[in-house]
Amino acid sequence: MFQIMLKCHCMDNMQACKIFEALSSEVRLDLFRLLVKSAPEGLVAGDIATQLDIPSTNLSFHLKTIVQSGLVDVEREGRFMRYQANIPMMLDMIAYLTTECCAGNPQLCQKFRDESHILPGILPERVPK
Repeated sequence: MFQIMLKCHCMDNMQACKIFEALSSEVRLDLFRLLVKSAPEGLVAGDIATQLDIPSTNLSFHLKTIVQSGLVDVEREGRFMRYQANIPMMLDMIAYLTTECCAGNPQLCQKFRDESHILPGILPERVPK
């Protein structure tokens, strides 16, 4: 099985597929992006439901799925559950997708970055070997 080691975290195809499945729903993608925006504090379920304008029962289903993927962590806070984006996992996923980009030809990869809409500094600089 293909895998990349990233600072003591191992991302493999099965984990990547689990993450993509979790984000394949528009609601879960919006949910994850909201939690990334709210990092590092995260949000309690009621605030998430209000901000995304979805019923709590629907939210519970989506939260369960995204927590099981590893992209979101949850902590009990009294009567409430606080959900936080797992930013290191998100960065591992980005690295998993981009580490092998244009292997051996960083100039070509830079050309693609320049053509993309990504802001400078979001992805790490590629160092020619």
